[in-house]
Amino acid sequence: MSKLEATAPGRVNLIGEHTDYNGGMVLPAALSVGLRVEVMSRCDEKIHVLSSQFDEPAMRNINDEMSGHWSDPVVGALQEAKKVGLIDGSQTSADVAIVSNIPPGAGLSSSAALIVAILKALATDRFKSRNDVKIAQDARRVENEFMGVPCGIMDQMAVALATPGTAMALDTKHLEFDLVALPTSHELVVIHSGLTRKLTDGRYAARKVECDAAKAHFGTNDLCLLGLEQVEQADLDETPKKRALHCVTENARVWTAIDALKAGDIAALGKAMNDSHVSMRDLFEMSLPEIDALVASAVELGAVGARLTGGGFGGCIVACIEKGTREDWLAALLEKHPSSRFIDAVGGAD
Repeated sequence: MSKLEATAPGRVNLIGEHTDYNGGMVLPAALSVGLRVEVMSRCDEKIHVLSSQFDEPAMRNINDEMSGHWSDPVVGALQEAKKVGLIDGSQTSADVAIVSNIPPGAGLSSSAALIVAILKALATDRFKSRNDVKIAQDARRVENEFMGVPCGIMDQMAVALATPGTAMALDTKHLEFDLVALPTSHELVVIHSGLTRKLTDGRYAARKVECDAAKAHFGTNDLCLLGLEQVEQADLDETPKKRALHCVTENARVWTAIDALKAGDIAALGKAMNDSHVSMRDLFEMSLPEIDALVASAVELGAVGARLTGGGFGGCIVACIEKGTREDWLAALLEKHPSSRFIDAVGGAD
């Protein structure tokens, strides 16, 4: 096998948080920040990983278990590649070089992008017809089974299939999606709060357990598809009930946002984003005071809507602002929140 290359973007989720493992809708968009991988086969079981974001290379083994090291997604991706036949014969392992400008711990799917890119690179050598949905499913297994993150399919689908200038209206239950044009009058700006987090730190998994308790009560895997009145009237412990209420209302907000984008109704999109943040803060309890303050400032300074994005407990916010106002808006926001920084902005083609 000669040197194989592939790229994958980061992603921002415009709305639809923690709905993707509860049978609901999500609305992610690809970012201009992303990563590129180069993969070279090896005939032993060693893995040599170089990354532009880390000074020291990583030396791993193809049979290693999850260790908490930054190179874990590479090990998991190569193990999955062997299982599905993307590495075969004498090619027992690989060296991987990564060039990335996706901030780690920002909630922008850096690990999903890395895993997808490695699998895409290997697929070009053995299975040129292997489609991106299959690769997204392979990548999700790495996160779920190797890394122990009980995530849904949104991140992997977004980084494997999203198209610049559009949002992906993804039905995570059926893996059906529609590409919806982003507004031309406004842009979605991604701001890092300055607080990093790892999905493997336990809080994301705790929310999954709480959702599972609600699923057991209602006898369904699809919390998002329950009726609001059904959840409100349920004799259910307070915490799983709050998680279920978030899922039901968040799923409805995704549909509102999709309709708003199609109709060019920026006010409705902004309201859905604002309401989403309140739900994440109060019902899913995945925000932090510093992020709440950043979201509030974003709106006070002129954003139509703003919300936490990603798995929660740190990372980024996304705000909808009028095109042409970013420079002044951003300067004022960062003056109030000096630990924050601009990451990227997405919008539709003029």
